[in-house]
Amino acid sequence: MAVHTVVSGDNLWRLSSAYGVPILTIKTVNGLISDRLVPGLNLYIPDQDLPERFYQLKQGDTFWNLSQQYKTSVQAIVAANPTLNPSALPVGARIRIPTLEKYEMKTLLFFDAIEGSSYLETLKNLAASITYLAVFTYSFTPTGEVIPINDEEILEQAKVLDIKPLLVISNYEGQMFSPELADVVLQSKEKRSTLVQSLVTNVKKKGYAGVSVDFEFVPPERRKDFTAFMQELKKGLGNLTLQLNAHAKSSDMPTNRLVGFLDYRAVGEIVDIVSVMTIDYGYAIGPPAPIAPVWWVEEMLMYAIGQINPRKVMMAMSLYGYDWALPSQKPAEMIPVQNAQNRAISGWLPIQYNQTAQAPTYSYNLLDKEHIVWFEDIESMKAKYKQMQAYDLLGATYWRLRFPFPQNWAYVEKNMQVLKG
Repeated sequence: MAVHTVVSGDNLWRLSSAYGVPILTIKTVNGLISDRLVPGLNLYIPDQDLPERFYQLKQGDTFWNLSQQYKTSVQAIVAANPTLNPSALPVGARIRIPTLEKYEMKTLLFFDAIEGSSYLETLKNLAASITYLAVFTYSFTPTGEVIPINDEEILEQAKVLDIKPLLVISNYEGQMFSPELADVVLQSKEKRSTLVQSLVTNVKKKGYAGVSVDFEFVPPERRKDFTAFMQELKKGLGNLTLQLNAHAKSSDMPTNRLVGFLDYRAVGEIVDIVSVMTIDYGYAIGPPAPIAPVWWVEEMLMYAIGQINPRKVMMAMSLYGYDWALPSQKPAEMIPVQNAQNRAISGWLPIQYNQTAQAPTYSYNLLDKEHIVWFEDIESMKAKYKQMQAYDLLGATYWRLRFPFPQNWAYVEKNMQVLKG
């Protein structure tokens, strides 16, 4: 597939004629709700080209050797990287390789288990691109007893669709993460044991494939206790999957109130999967900023793979953006990527692509307030898939199922081999 950046004068009829793709196909792949376009919009255009992979050049690499490794041709690699001199390949450069040998990855998608909001049809449509479904969220009492949720329907559907469900356990209390709840249970060996036993019982009784741990704002002084909990939980689960959602960081920071409790190296040896939360650099309660600028993601991944086996690491990717109203008095509005895009189109708001962050943004005025929107699109996601492959990561974690982002899923379907086992 090709990426076309809309310029003044473009319309769907002209693009359809130029690329030989029906208008309806362009609209569906890009989640367009009308025939309107806006300058700066990145459109994903289906074509007959080979799938693409990304590779970081090493000492001694040649296009010939790479063509043999990826079962493609030198000519195809040269054409995909026109700025490079094949006789003087720069070590560390990331190149594009057209090939039928797709990148093998696992994916994890978060699902809100909210009664009356099932999104089962969405799950069915995306099933081929999902390895694990993290069912958010179970919590627990101050004594360590698990608080169950209504998850029977989603578990049944996951089984039918060959998706491995993971029971999400979090220190969620009163619609927010509770440092106090985590503190009181983690510091007690008896309460931790109760929590582990209760989790293992629920997982086996309901047929979950494992547990997804999503603890946040845990007091830093509980660092060793949290590691002990993960070790005890993995022992209880045995061969079942234990996955950890870990806030991103570029150094250890053991006293930090957000990430101090996470000993990357220690928990990385225990668990099966670590999803590094390379999202929310720009956050709802902060100043307007890109959700996941590539330079920041790079720093986070470099630290993570220095502590954890890359083949255990997933990078988090957002299916949403934020709309900040300035001056900021309330948290920014979290909006699905598709809605952020179509808000720009309906308001005829030109989109700017920030090259440093590798992310789209736009601004507008409403009721005497300036609004700034940052979100993701096909171009920004491709930049992140390039990072994922350069570091040979296990795959990607997406937040969350109910946020439509058809460009992303079309890209994954064509270019990735999602593993189901």
